[in-house]
Amino acid sequence: MSDNEHPESAKRIKLDIPEGILFGMGNPLLDICAITKEDFLEKYGLEPNNAILAEAKHQSMYKEMASMDNVEYIAGGATQNTMRVAQWIVGKPYCATFMGSVGKDEFSETLEKKAKEAGVLVRYQKQDNHPTGTCAVVVTKNGMCRSLVANLAAANHFAQSHLEIPENWALMEKARFYYISGFFLTVSPASIMMVGKHACENNKMFCMNLSAPFLCDLYRGPMMDAFKYVDIIFGNETEAAKFSEVQKLGVTDVKEIALKVAALEKENTKRERVVVFTQGADNVILAKDGKISEFPAIKLPEEKLIDTNGAGDAFTGGFMAQLIQGKTIEACIKCGIWAATEIIQRSGCSFSQDVRYTNE
Repeated sequence: MSDNEHPESAKRIKLDIPEGILFGMGNPLLDICAITKEDFLEKYGLEPNNAILAEAKHQSMYKEMASMDNVEYIAGGATQNTMRVAQWIVGKPYCATFMGSVGKDEFSETLEKKAKEAGVLVRYQKQDNHPTGTCAVVVTKNGMCRSLVANLAAANHFAQSHLEIPENWALMEKARFYYISGFFLTVSPASIMMVGKHACENNKMFCMNLSAPFLCDLYRGPMMDAFKYVDIIFGNETEAAKFSEVQKLGVTDVKEIALKVAALEKENTKRERVVVFTQGADNVILAKDGKISEFPAIKLPEEKLIDTNGAGDAFTGGFMAQLIQGKTIEACIKCGIWAATEIIQRSGCSFSQDVRYTNE
């Protein structure tokens, strides 16, 4: 594909990174984002800084948010966000491939357009009878808190057979690094297992994210089935605490949890598991080779903080952008911190093509 087809990406310096080196699967969603008062959370039974799947009681919420003056529509979905951020930082088109399920509607056209603008190669499974999924992003406390309510719709109908289509399977095999959000555990655990097994058998890097406390509990079975293949696991302090509780690790300190998680059974013994836990504005915790390291987050003045939605996705995107270039885990974390800091100064998981990561 020529540079002329990708004007934004063509502005970047070309790097010697293979196309398709990074592969992701997840739930492509259009974020419906609005800043509200805290009584809006109470009205719909929501908690700040939490993520859940939509229930019947939440259906009217989407319409109410759509009528708000400050509503924004932003391309979202955790794994797709990570792929977009990684591409933004790398700068060379189509280093990342993403698969997920969407409807045949305007929302899916918007998602595909945003992905292509970022240089992500998308292979959507398109549903005739289900609309593209949406995610309500309820922002409170001046951007400091966000509550996510996902209505998966078409995203919930991703089929393993889509991955098995020869040209799609070839794209998966071509990759050397894999990233899948924990949210995909609710959709296609079989697809996750296929990718994890392939990565393990070919000594490739398989990464996942705990993503939300409810996944650690309600989807503990499929999560732990996939866990044996995980080389790098991401999460935040709340997810880490829930994981420790559910798995009966017997510890509550986030550093001790990280060490325990790193030591859990692992299929590929050629490399030890790496654990990375973020803690908002507090230090990032790294468990690697039986040791703990800490990395300070970049603290912003309150007036620069716009929206923490997407910070975690941006962190993993920055991390993966360096990982696929063979950088150290420490360098990956520093880039992740930078990316998250950039994203929280804007609405949703969005970024400026004019901003470049330059730290080595």
